[in-house]
Amino acid sequence: MTKVTIKVNGKPVTAEVEGRTLLVEFLREKSRNTGTHVGCDTSQCGACVVHVNGNAVKSCTMFAIEADGAEVRTVEGMQNADGSLSALQAAFQEHHGLQCGFCTPGMIMSASDLLKNNPKPTEAEIRHHLEGNICRCTGYHNIVKAIMAASGQDVSNIAAE
Repeated sequence: MTKVTIKVNGKPVTAEVEGRTLLVEFLREKSRNTGTHVGCDTSQCGACVVHVNGNAVKSCTMFAIEADGAEVRTVEGMQNADGSLSALQAAFQEHHGLQCGFCTPGMIMSASDLLKNNPKPTEAEIRHHLEGNICRCTGYHNIVKAIMAASGQDVSNIAAE
């Protein structure tokens, strides 16, 4: 067992973990941030995307001990300081960028990473960036629309799929 401390959404979380404990397990079980989902265990679906030191990472591919001392932001840490939804979260809600909601945390975290690096992405750039995230409900159209809306772009010309 190894003692690790990870700052999760601004709060330090310390726990004893086995060397094989995945970051996603640490987040869900030790810090109780259950918005980060485990969808496939093979790094294919993207439901577990979080930000580690500002970079989008699939938390099912990283060991908790690798994140020792890191700052991790989960979907729970995306809201505004007053607890209200962030612009991205509000856009997902307003433009129906979720259906069952299982992929939504990973989609929001991936979208946030995209918008940080590309504040006005095209529809094609959004779709390309989200290739590592799977929506089993096939809600991609509204997800793309929500991301474009969050970036302040006009979404009225996005054709339905």
